[in-house]
Amino acid sequence: MATRWGICGAGNISHDFCVALKTLPHKDHQMVAVAARNLESSEKFAKTHGIPTAYGSYHELAKDPNIDVVYIGVLHTHHLQVGQLFLNSGKNVLCEKPFAINLREVKQLVAASRKNNVFLMEAVWSRCFPVYAEVGRLLSESAIGEVKMVKAYFGLPLLDRIRTTQREGGGSLLDIGIYCLQFALMVFKGERPESIHATGVRLPSGVDESMVVVLKFSGNRMAICACTLGCALPNDATICGTKGSITVAHPMHCPTTLEVNGKRTEFPLPEPGIALNFMNSTGLRYEAEEVRQCLQKGLKESSKMSLTDSELLIEIMDEARRQVGVVYDQDSQ
Repeated sequence: MATRWGICGAGNISHDFCVALKTLPHKDHQMVAVAARNLESSEKFAKTHGIPTAYGSYHELAKDPNIDVVYIGVLHTHHLQVGQLFLNSGKNVLCEKPFAINLREVKQLVAASRKNNVFLMEAVWSRCFPVYAEVGRLLSESAIGEVKMVKAYFGLPLLDRIRTTQREGGGSLLDIGIYCLQFALMVFKGERPESIHATGVRLPSGVDESMVVVLKFSGNRMAICACTLGCALPNDATICGTKGSITVAHPMHCPTTLEVNGKRTEFPLPEPGIALNFMNSTGLRYEAEEVRQCLQKGLKESSKMSLTDSELLIEIMDEARRQVGVVYDQDSQ
């Protein structure tokens, strides 16, 4: 039986998610409804993607009995309110990253999912890519010996985009730096770092243009994560061990290339049926399939990106923002 998807939001990432869903078997994944803040946008989106039902409000989608899981693709500043709407309506939810603005909000989403006994996952799609699965296998086999250092860099020239630079939820850390931090936490199996040291440069709006976060883990293991909205960085991630290295090549957040001690392996993606907004977005298919597998097993969270993982990730970002002096209105609520 197919997993029936409801799509919340008719923006760029929701478009790409729907394109990715169409690369999966129709018998497994079906888009049954979409909701936007106005009916015109919703109907236009539905026509583009062949979705049978369009709603002009999120509340209508929340009431639809024919939906197994809702994909939330709205801006992260609305994730708490919208996420609670669906969770409290008894809907399973896959919510775009970042889960929310801060740890307090993330805990509220997690609490709502547990209260209503429904599935919830932060859509850190990187965790579901075949390249990441191969990295996990290699680490479990100690292919590069004892891991000593992780380096992850992600930078794009995005200062011309208002969404990324405005005070309301903007900044490099929440937008792209999250990918660097989640990679380090994946390598160290969700271990809480012993120390967090962050430095950065703020924009006039008060959010971070650039940030470097250094994490120290047990056994004198370290991670260096750097992100910026000001320029392009290598956008790759390297794990250095006593017997070699593993590099997740550009783009590290949605990779198709893995290099292990100089040997490269390709993991090609399926071609999209229509144009995408973001690089390698057909890779969103992997998180969609992960959700399907979890729902079929009756799970309420995914081991690839658990709710505990999401809480630790946002907790580290909260602390990094505190050290750099990036404050959102939601932090004082």
